[in-house]
Amino acid sequence: MKRFVIYCCGLALAAGLLTFPSGTPLLADGGANHRVRNLHFGVSGGNVEDISRRFCCSGTLGSLVQANGTQYILSNNHVLGLAGQASVGDDISQPGLIDNNCAVATVVADFTVAPALSSGVDCAIAQLRPGLMDGTGSIEDIGTISSVVKSPAINLAVAKSGRTTGFTTGSISSISTTVSVRYPKSCGGGGGTLFTFTNQVVINSSTFSAGGDSGSLIVSNNSPNCHQPVALLFAGSSTSTIGNPISLVLTRLSSSLGQPVSFVGGTCTAAAPTVLESDDPQLSAPMNEAVHKAETAMRTREIDLMMRPGVIGVGIGASDSVDEASIIVYVDATSNAKPKLPKTIRGVKVKRVLSEPFVAF
Repeated sequence: MKRFVIYCCGLALAAGLLTFPSGTPLLADGGANHRVRNLHFGVSGGNVEDISRRFCCSGTLGSLVQANGTQYILSNNHVLGLAGQASVGDDISQPGLIDNNCAVATVVADFTVAPALSSGVDCAIAQLRPGLMDGTGSIEDIGTISSVVKSPAINLAVAKSGRTTGFTTGSISSISTTVSVRYPKSCGGGGGTLFTFTNQVVINSSTFSAGGDSGSLIVSNNSPNCHQPVALLFAGSSTSTIGNPISLVLTRLSSSLGQPVSFVGGTCTAAAPTVLESDDPQLSAPMNEAVHKAETAMRTREIDLMMRPGVIGVGIGASDSVDEASIIVYVDATSNAKPKLPKTIRGVKVKRVLSEPFVAF
């Protein structure tokens, strides 16, 4: 019997049941509709060449974008582009190999372009084959999104729909975050290369995502009728999810493609974004000032903090006070290193958050 795992994670599919290591079944909401043939987005898919002698790998076909009248599927470089090793024209299937016994299912798109991982994003697009996915860009359990992007903000309510955990909700824990993320050398492989990403979005939650959700579009969830693109999910741990800010994704894709890339969807906009989301508009200005102060302080020590053994991320998050921000330092909970951290930097509180190492999943 073949055994295979989702890219970069410890979940295995044996005897037809996907489980956590503890044995608890892992099901998308409402059943396995994210892992079968589905014309919506936020579902299983990937490059048909993402296979090794022992494993096959897949991720999530996150959303629909367009450029000069042509539609493309948006996902990660490591899902569509084999982390920089794919060839233009590679077949992209839905569902992915992992959900079809390592055999190719329906080919729905052709790999087009992926900015290098060194560019600060993990994103890629594949030209959609006409009629094989929903042309409105509807995402499973979310529906048609707005084509107007939203800037990430601390505490902003967000949602995503992905191959493994389906529709989930959460809130942004830190922004402007620098993280170290490990990429295995091959499907199902260990070890790999560390890449550093700056200005990333982090959601601290044990239920927001899991291996195989990479490529999911993270959207705003503060308005029931207007979901705006916020970030592109690409990595995390058992307690954290990391996303590329979506404006940077579009910028890098547009540069690589040579044409402006935009989302397929409506034109709704929710409440004007602030860097620290609040229901009270009178608090917006002080919050913005607090976040700016915290980020300025963080940048003065960012390199020093990231070089300390055991530190895997540094960003800006909420503080104990509603009108203050903190410097968040993510520390590897599996490491023997116990980095000594300052209590404050230029008057800004420093918070330690424990996490397993960040991996592209």
